[in-house]
Amino acid sequence: MDHRSGQKRAVEYLYPPIEPFDQRMMDMGDGHKIYVEQCGKPDGIPVIVLHGGPGGGCSPAMRRYFDPSVYRVVLFDQRGCGRSRPHASVENNTTWHLIRDIEAIRAALGIAQFIVFGGSWGATLALVYAISHPDAVAQLVLRGVFLGTQAELDWFYGGGVAAFFPEHWQRFTAPIPPDEHGDLVAAYHRRLFSGNAGEEARFARVWANWENALASVSSDGFFGEGPSDYSRAFARLENHYFVNAGFLPSDGWILQEKHRIAHIPAAIVQGRLDMICPPISAVRLAAGWDKATLNIVPLSGHALSEPGISAALVAVMDDLRRR
Repeated sequence: MDHRSGQKRAVEYLYPPIEPFDQRMMDMGDGHKIYVEQCGKPDGIPVIVLHGGPGGGCSPAMRRYFDPSVYRVVLFDQRGCGRSRPHASVENNTTWHLIRDIEAIRAALGIAQFIVFGGSWGATLALVYAISHPDAVAQLVLRGVFLGTQAELDWFYGGGVAAFFPEHWQRFTAPIPPDEHGDLVAAYHRRLFSGNAGEEARFARVWANWENALASVSSDGFFGEGPSDYSRAFARLENHYFVNAGFLPSDGWILQEKHRIAHIPAAIVQGRLDMICPPISAVRLAAGWDKATLNIVPLSGHALSEPGISAALVAVMDDLRRR
């Protein structure tokens, strides 16, 4: 599609805000209660939205990519974040717990198959879910692909992207003693889980601000301050997952298991200038996957709200409603 007209549609014609027709807390039986909401058409095409992070939580803006007269949209806050409880908890909180949660939500809502829509960590989770439960997935819609590999973590936390944002990288690394710079994920882990509330909050803000500052291609790298509760959950959960390599069986596991989902159609939307999840992961994922389409959007970064990214995702969902 024409990129410029797509940008206009994303800015001016995202679907209007819609209110949920169903909101519930689901008790998962292991100490976690998960917030789940549904909006749109109750008997429409089911689509589940997987937010990023880990720890980002869902927001009302995520409802606006779907025609509410067509889609039954399911959103939920993953364990430990958003409205799910306990807040910022990492106990019983792994990728495989989240996969079981998605299955529990699907069963509770009586959905046989759904479109799985996820970006960044949400794309990782969508892929792991599809590999684990391929019969439950009708279509994948992925944005800002993250495959959970060590190379990707090294890029963002090991100094790769620092070549583009050296002054802001210095802000991220400054609170950590130089002798711990060899593994910043582990260094932050020690402080985010120190048991000292003040220290945890301070390091959580720095961790969250580093990522948020690089999310948009139009960002000037300013480290804006987010709400402390959000920062704490985001930083602790993201770090918990990353220090444990996403709880995946091996490095590169998603690509190794891609053959299991070769029959599932996938639409992949990737920002050309994504500094958090560079396009190489999306290219590797799409390679050899006959049912996958890859749209690398020019002049676009990582964020869901990037005009070109929003336009491409709305176009994908509008196309799927006509099939």
